[in-house]
Amino acid sequence: MQDVHTDAVRTEIAPKLLAWYRREGRALPWRAPPGTLQDPYKVWLSEIMLQQTTVKTVTPRFIDFVRRWPDVNALAWGELGEVLAAWAGLGYYARARNLHACARVVAKEHGGKFPDTEEALRALPGIGAYTSAAIAAIAFGRQASPVDGNIERVIARLFAIETPLPAAKPQIKALAAQVTPKTQAGDFAQAMMDLGAMICTPRRPACGLCPVRPSCRGFAAGLAEQLPYKAVKAERPTRRGTAFVAIREDGAVLLRERPPKGLLGGMLETPSTPWEEGPQSEAAEKHAPFEASWKKLPGSVSHAFTHFHLELTVLRAEILRDAELLDAADPARCRWVGKRDLAGAALPTVMRKVLAHALGERSAAPKKRDARTPASAVPRRANRRSA
Repeated sequence: MQDVHTDAVRTEIAPKLLAWYRREGRALPWRAPPGTLQDPYKVWLSEIMLQQTTVKTVTPRFIDFVRRWPDVNALAWGELGEVLAAWAGLGYYARARNLHACARVVAKEHGGKFPDTEEALRALPGIGAYTSAAIAAIAFGRQASPVDGNIERVIARLFAIETPLPAAKPQIKALAAQVTPKTQAGDFAQAMMDLGAMICTPRRPACGLCPVRPSCRGFAAGLAEQLPYKAVKAERPTRRGTAFVAIREDGAVLLRERPPKGLLGGMLETPSTPWEEGPQSEAAEKHAPFEASWKKLPGSVSHAFTHFHLELTVLRAEILRDAELLDAADPARCRWVGKRDLAGAALPTVMRKVLAHALGERSAAPKKRDARTPASAVPRRANRRSA
């Protein structure tokens, strides 16, 4: 696959791109200055956070996360529930579970130091081909070639690859490996990322400012803005369900911990029916956590997951303090959380939408609680109905 153009990218474009990166590269809280190897913990953490999440969203969350857990050993000894709560709102919550598991493996089996090869890094929980290459290159100076969405786009345009994604991914990965220089591989990878984020953007690329435009086949062919081509995606299906928001006399809300594996694993939710395509297979009330006068709220809560859309009907009920939980709620996984503690709870975005929808209807309540109460208050377990 290697040709004269590939050699030109390595011998001519790489130096130009590295020089541009030294002048124009983004200053990000997980980065060290160009020419400097970076902290493996920060590289790993940032790369996990940045999966399917924007730099703008990640930056303040990364700073808070590192302030709380400054190194891999601190994270390893942290509680999973606290990590999930700190992750809330970033989405793709399996990343947080794997993050915690990986930290524990690094602390216990590697003496608190990350391995320095792609192969050894891939053996850690939650680290795949891209993340292992990024850590190996950026933190350890290995000649590795991580390919994220930005780099994918840059390579597709540099070489005018007209095969649609995802079929073009192996070719793009191979070309990225061929053009990665033997030295400064980490800076080169970050330069490619920044080029894609700042200049070689998905729409209206600023080709006039591109340091490697003379060697770009996509620009020469007038295809830069169209590339990479993408195969048509199938329409995401819609699933529906019902969420039950039980509010106790003192304002506490009943939450339930989801199973540790699977979608939103280990996070908190309001008790809900299964999420199904088409009509619900059984009456929603069979999944209610209490025998109560459930009020259906107007409207619904919508949320987009990667592979499906979700529409939730929300039912709300006022619950007496001594009310007993029904078995349908799986009482062992349920607990009452004070309204003041909801902000710090490990709630995914979809469940925060549900609570906002339900609690917003309570605007006429005589007394609102301050949401800034410290998260140290321990939620009380809900009572289980006698067998």
